[in-house]
Amino acid sequence: MNQSLNLANLVNLPSSVARPRYARDELKAGILHIGVGNFHRAHQAVYLDDLFNAGKDLDWGLIGAGIRAGDRAMRQALEPQDWLTTVVELEPGANVARVTGAMIGFVPVNEDGRAIVDALDDSALRIVSLTVTEGGYCIDPATGSFNPDHPDIVYDAAHMDAPRGVFGLLLAALKRRRDEGRAPFTVMSCDNIPHNGQVARDAVAGLADLVDPSLAAYVREQVAFPNSMVDRITPATSDRERTILMEHFGIQDNWPVFCEPFRQWVLEDNFPTGRPALEDVGVTFTPHVAAFELMKLRILNGGHAAIAYPAGLLGIHFVHDAMADPLVRGFLDKLEAEEIIPCVPPVPGVDLQAYYQLIARRFANPDVGDTIPRLAQDGSNRQPKFILPSTRDRLKAGADVTGLALESALWCRYCAGTTDAGKPFNLDDPNAGRLTAAALASKDDPASFLDLRDIFGDVADAPQFRSRFETALKSLWRDGTPATLQRYLNGSV
Repeated sequence: MNQSLNLANLVNLPSSVARPRYARDELKAGILHIGVGNFHRAHQAVYLDDLFNAGKDLDWGLIGAGIRAGDRAMRQALEPQDWLTTVVELEPGANVARVTGAMIGFVPVNEDGRAIVDALDDSALRIVSLTVTEGGYCIDPATGSFNPDHPDIVYDAAHMDAPRGVFGLLLAALKRRRDEGRAPFTVMSCDNIPHNGQVARDAVAGLADLVDPSLAAYVREQVAFPNSMVDRITPATSDRERTILMEHFGIQDNWPVFCEPFRQWVLEDNFPTGRPALEDVGVTFTPHVAAFELMKLRILNGGHAAIAYPAGLLGIHFVHDAMADPLVRGFLDKLEAEEIIPCVPPVPGVDLQAYYQLIARRFANPDVGDTIPRLAQDGSNRQPKFILPSTRDRLKAGADVTGLALESALWCRYCAGTTDAGKPFNLDDPNAGRLTAAALASKDDPASFLDLRDIFGDVADAPQFRSRFETALKSLWRDGTPATLQRYLNGSV
């Protein structure tokens, strides 16, 4: 008999399902997290659950928060479950389920976000953590710098009494604490962005520059923004996962999380008002976060991009099926070995080739059920962070970019919105309209796509890149993805 997930039913769950060993009423809130999605619940919330299970730091419970429709849907799903989540780790032949209870509340999700500012009046909340996606930081993709002209920033600068963007809400809450003489909270980004702490600081302080120079100085001098690197492959939840959970574990969870067993968190130790003892549950604290971060963004996230677009054009749905395709896997292996890994600086204690082999095994895990559409989404924000920096570094070094230019050409062809077989699909990207228009125009004039300068920046001006891109794109339109990938593998693109 299936059991609905909630505190009252914890005792009725199958013995094979781990559950919190701490009393939920012993937890007190210490962290407010904005952007409660699958990744957060499979990553930060799991580390905290481990810590609480060890009987440590029970004053660092989580309060969820958000400002978007998805956050409202998540709150509605979790509330009848007393904020509990089932996390299923997917190792072939050894799937394991656990119920986590690190979250003890969720701020009501309103359009103006005022409830978040009010919640942060509580001085016990000493950390605000973020997973608001790569596109949520108001960055100019071409330069990688804060964009003060972003519509969210412009609006909040003019409406600081009722901001509606994440950074406006953080600034309003920090201003209130400053004005009342109370210590600021630490802002901890957990998003896949190079130097994510610095990027978050640039967004909050950059907004403050438009509002009050003294407030901007306060943010830069008094508020901590530790950098971090986070890693765990966590697919989207669908009815497939809900059904598996009921059939295999007897649990009815409105929004379970399925993920790979591997997880990693590397964090800068910069928490002036305190932090939980996360080192006790496997978090690495180091001043070398940037090295780990660059390795992961280039090799793992760049690798995701490398397989997403050829697989999508071939009509492949699951990531493990893409890894089983010799052309897609061959493209990934060659691109990583010849162009991506060689421009990743050394990382203390890490063999980069061994790290890539671990990544490839993770991608190939069939039980995870990660999808190509998930990897392919939001390319206009992800390409400038995961692929083009490698391209730019190699161009500066005078090295070849044949594979990286092919990856960009594959993305362009994918943005046209049809597979090689002519089947249309939805392009999941905030800039889908102009991407598709540029991609279709590039069929006759390949340079049309490179004219998206807010994405490609100075890379588009490099003659070698332009030449390689145009050759690859013409081949994709004329001969199709398989023939083009085979030429690349043969060294004849």
